[in-house]
Amino acid sequence: MSEEQKCPQCSSENVYQDRDLWVCPECFHEWDPAVEKIEAAPQTNVIKDSNGSLLTDGDTVSVIKDLKVKGSTSGIKSGTKVKNIRLVESSDGHNISCKVDGIGAMFLKSEFVKKV
Repeated sequence: MSEEQKCPQCSSENVYQDRDLWVCPECFHEWDPAVEKIEAAPQTNVIKDSNGSLLTDGDTVSVIKDLKVKGSTSGIKSGTKVKNIRLVESSDGHNISCKVDGIGAMFLKSEFVKKV
């Protein structure tokens, strides 16, 4: 049997085709091989906001909680809108590069913003 005719969830070979979908009777998983191949393609820089919406470069986001800013007496208030964000890869979780009005350039974590 080919690899497409095995269940991607439990690797069972007891699968059958039902129109466009393949069905596994053992774990009840249904899948479309064409969609599975597209989803398996490596995606770079997939960053989501606090609600799970996909973020892209140039989006406008809103801060969902008050954030302290290191070296500043004032922080970023909840509800502050940040325009024209840039997505970056980082190891510390700060994956949004932006300019905040009144504060300046900084990095934010995507878990503290929501897409507007």
